[in-house]
Amino acid sequence: MVTRASFLKRLGSAHPILLAPMAGAGGVGLAAGAMAGGAVGTLPCAMLSPGALRSQYSELRARAAGPINLNFFCHRLGTEPDDSAWRALLEPFYAEFHVGPPTTPPPLRAPFDAAMADLVEELRPEIVSFHFGLPDPPLMDRARGAGALILASATSVAEARWLAAHGVDAVIAQGWEAGGHAGRFLGEDPAAQMGLMALVPQVVDAVDVPVIAAGGIADGRGIAAALLLGASAVQIGSAYLHCPESLIHEPHRDLLASEAAEHSLFTNLFSGGLARGIPNRLMKALGPIREEAPRFPYASTALARLRTADPEGFGPCWAGQSARIGRPLPARTLTEHLAADALALLGRTDTGWQL
Repeated sequence: MVTRASFLKRLGSAHPILLAPMAGAGGVGLAAGAMAGGAVGTLPCAMLSPGALRSQYSELRARAAGPINLNFFCHRLGTEPDDSAWRALLEPFYAEFHVGPPTTPPPLRAPFDAAMADLVEELRPEIVSFHFGLPDPPLMDRARGAGALILASATSVAEARWLAAHGVDAVIAQGWEAGGHAGRFLGEDPAAQMGLMALVPQVVDAVDVPVIAAGGIADGRGIAAALLLGASAVQIGSAYLHCPESLIHEPHRDLLASEAAEHSLFTNLFSGGLARGIPNRLMKALGPIREEAPRFPYASTALARLRTADPEGFGPCWAGQSARIGRPLPARTLTEHLAADALALLGRTDTGWQL
């Protein structure tokens, strides 16, 4: 069993805190600030081309010292589904804004592939993390061969066991509370997903690798609770959305500080995959879940021009259930406060993260 102290040493960060990957919200500035405060900096890569990722990685290396986590999706694209029912459902909105489905579809969220494996071998990040399971073994072997620590998300104990059996170095236990896309990949009923308080200790007991707690952690209380439940580290996303370095639009930022943030829901409207966000016009008009929305990641295509016309109404406002706890602090300051508050609660201000 890897101890918490040895895992923190392997992470290479001052604190057992990882910035969550948040495509469209995270980026170089947010990661650099989190790293300056002692956390692991993360770049969300599923919506980046290899060239864009290389550029962001180089910029982040120039701006901050410390470990970098590159996060990739592992979904299967397959044959493009028929989205005619989805487009028909959106027709009243098209008429309102005098637009239609895009004539040239925008890039989809892409799974980890050989081109990205080439880039991992070139860049040699300290950490590579995966969402929606793992890539095929040859691709995963290439990431590991580049010297990266391999992490992956689990939304159930069964998924955690599967990941551990397939060679990850640590499991990210993602609770029901987490914002953005749930990393579910074994096809279990979404209604059966556990909250973090129940999930973490059961995953800790079920696997022989370190566990990183994710979902609903937004302050020192959450960090301390997760560590006492047996987690070796935490991954935090929504609390960082409040930071000035996050890339979210101002209406999204305003919603995070409002009572609306207390009522986030899972929806499949924006990508076709279940993801937690604050209800907006599209979710309220259609309901958060629709059978007409094609499977992940294809639902986003038909929304592209509506999102351009009205980003607040037709773009996602991802947020976890503890999003409102966050404070509009610079990422470095927020990270330092998170660590100090957790250490004080754990009575470890002088002895560090030893428990």
